[in-house]
Amino acid sequence: MSGAFDFDNAVRGLEVESRRIERPSSVASVSAPSSWTDARIEAWLDWLEPRLSPAHARRLASDGDIGQALAHWLQPLVQRALDDGLFETATASVLLCGLQRGWVAPAVSEAAQTLNSLPLSEPDAAARLDDFRRHARGARLSAMALATVEEALNGVSNAVIRCEGPREACGSPKTNPALARAAAHALRCGASDADIVRAIEGEPLGSSSSAVSPRLVIEAERDLLAAGGSLALQLAEASIEGDVVITFDPADALALSQATLETRIQFDLETLYKDTGSNWQSVLETLVSSWTVLSVLMVPAHPNASPRLAFGLGGLADLALRLDYDNPADLARETATFVRAHYTAASVRLADRLGHADDAETCHAGLRLFIQEGEAALRLGLSPFAHRDLYQTGDGEPAPRLRPSIAHALGHQGCDSAERHLFGTRTLAGETAISFETLHDLGFTELELEGLEQALASVEYMEDAFRSPVLDGGFIRDVLGQDPASDAPLLPRLGFSQADICATQAQVLGYPDLTQWPDAPPALAEWLALTADDIEAEIVAALDGLSDTPAPLRIDLDWDETLVDGARAISHAAREGVRALSLRRARPPADFGFDADIPPAEPVTPEIAATSNAPQTRVVERVVERDRTRRKLPDRRKGYIQKAAVGGHKVYIHTGEYEDGELGEIFIDMHKEGAAFRSLMNNFAIAISIGLQYGVPLDEFVDAFVFTRFEPAGRVTGNDSIRSATSILDYIFRELGVSYLDRTELANAAGESSDGLDSPNNDAETVPAARFISKGFARGATPDNLVVVPFGKKQDRPTPAPTVSDATACPSCGDFALQNRGGGWTCDSCGVSPQMQG
Repeated sequence: MSGAFDFDNAVRGLEVESRRIERPSSVASVSAPSSWTDARIEAWLDWLEPRLSPAHARRLASDGDIGQALAHWLQPLVQRALDDGLFETATASVLLCGLQRGWVAPAVSEAAQTLNSLPLSEPDAAARLDDFRRHARGARLSAMALATVEEALNGVSNAVIRCEGPREACGSPKTNPALARAAAHALRCGASDADIVRAIEGEPLGSSSSAVSPRLVIEAERDLLAAGGSLALQLAEASIEGDVVITFDPADALALSQATLETRIQFDLETLYKDTGSNWQSVLETLVSSWTVLSVLMVPAHPNASPRLAFGLGGLADLALRLDYDNPADLARETATFVRAHYTAASVRLADRLGHADDAETCHAGLRLFIQEGEAALRLGLSPFAHRDLYQTGDGEPAPRLRPSIAHALGHQGCDSAERHLFGTRTLAGETAISFETLHDLGFTELELEGLEQALASVEYMEDAFRSPVLDGGFIRDVLGQDPASDAPLLPRLGFSQADICATQAQVLGYPDLTQWPDAPPALAEWLALTADDIEAEIVAALDGLSDTPAPLRIDLDWDETLVDGARAISHAAREGVRALSLRRARPPADFGFDADIPPAEPVTPEIAATSNAPQTRVVERVVERDRTRRKLPDRRKGYIQKAAVGGHKVYIHTGEYEDGELGEIFIDMHKEGAAFRSLMNNFAIAISIGLQYGVPLDEFVDAFVFTRFEPAGRVTGNDSIRSATSILDYIFRELGVSYLDRTELANAAGESSDGLDSPNNDAETVPAARFISKGFARGATPDNLVVVPFGKKQDRPTPAPTVSDATACPSCGDFALQNRGGGWTCDSCGVSPQMQG
């Protein structure tokens, strides 16, 4: 039946391109089909590398080809099958074609072991179930405790890493308060002193919990559980604590207990149909037969179990849409029947060839037709059926779109308005409850409305567009009269009702799916009315009846439901006739917290690795949390401009101040410098300004950048306080330190004081205010006759007798400030101590 399709030409006609993929320690240049996404290629690399020989794995990780790597992985299995006479040479091209075209992805079992099985009819079943519950709870709590200790020790390491200072001081809780708090927290979490010392040294915890969460398959009587009672309550408690699957048939219990021994093969039926067209069923028959034979060589050997096989039939819903089926369940039943028939035929032929014609289960004990293998699905590019889909753009970014199969079906119906319903208009220009007109009446200007329009192109909820940084905090406070720091949504505070907000969001940002689309074509109305969960439930129900291994029905309890609710859910499922079920409790919401007035733990300075038993002074410190929000500058701000030249290079410093005179921003302009250097200085000034506005003290910047040394450097002209500098940054932060911090030790010339009253001419008693106050900033509010009267002037001191200076030109900064003291040379400007002759 497969003679109509040429598998060799299908491989040769595949479009391949080179793609750069980030790996854990490098960036690999990998050749792969052009239609594959980066995530799909990376998933194949993760799967292939540990399964290839070291030489092939190194080549694949550096500059390899996915198709060749798949051929290298497949070749030993095919050779074994050929040597044993299990299939012909032509079958190798079928298997390789399916892998390289993205029709098939194998998933080999990781552990050759069976799960524990417990029939409830045994006399000690209740005691064994209680032991399982205690073991599962202990494993869960052990993992949580280990995670808590590891997080606390990471906090200890971070306290040392983030400390600025000598290594000895940063590594001691006596001189590093952050380390003392982190170490005390680690002790309360259960870490030992030795663990904390190793964390201070940077050694990771490097441990894992030995308690493995157990898994259990329960074989129960349906009527007994349907009646409820204490047994259902005990099963509910065990199911919530551990991984428990409840079945009602011995064959199903056996199949589930041996599920880890399966060889799982995932198919992408939609891609298979798009590549092969009307031949897709004949190609699927060939692939099913070939992989049924090859799976015998892939399945892990186990002495007490026969090989099992699982075929994942992915893309059924998309294929049903392309083939114009009324619902996906019909195609699922037809395809499952087709696959099962050819699997059975291939198993019988294989058993006959191996000499087990009377016992086909020797080759395959059973077939499962539905698997949830996320990693294999990623390698095929499969995703759960939904109306929205993601695709990779040309620059490698994910972007939403209408699912291609739905778009294809709607295209046949001549309908093209689904994307507008799904993704919205993305603009407030229109007849909406929240529109440009209503916002303009509230005080929104063209600037804010333009920012909203840009934000609406990418946000998912309306409230994300009506908050900082889209809207400035000053605008929210001054114009809208609202608190910008509040976490409450802004639109309700502006007077919009929840109905108006929901209606506007649906029109502007779209609906979550097409279930409420009023313009749906009649031929697809029933299809589009189904949610993604409904479609998956129909497919699973259709496949479950033809599968040897049941798909357990997962029952999710709310996080605050009791065990009695779980017992009722188990009893109800038993009465409904499900083949297997599992019970899980959902996690609490993210904002949930135990409401109790618990006093905080007393701060303690721990004694770590004490070398003596001498009593130590206990230090109790008060921790003050600073506001980490950004303090915006006023729109009209004051400051000054300082022009100077450093080593002949002109530098302009512009400052911006808050109302209280504190520095809030700086701008640095260079004259006739290269574009790269000017841009670098501009961006450096922006970084400093952002740090100042977030509360970084100016002292920290001054101490970090003074005495930095690079060209241009040397003599400074145009500044009455600074005469030389070792670099542009040294000059800038000397100037800021002298002007804003009164750091006179950074000045190397006698200049004016910070209040401007001490002028070089001591006879001047008054200074015009216009020299210090901007007439434009004051807008004429300052009288022209206003003067600054000196006060607190120091008494004139006797002029010391002139002395002969031994000052010499400094070879580093060029200033004549080099003094010979104590037999060594020291520069009073830059502080260096050069080695000089004479």
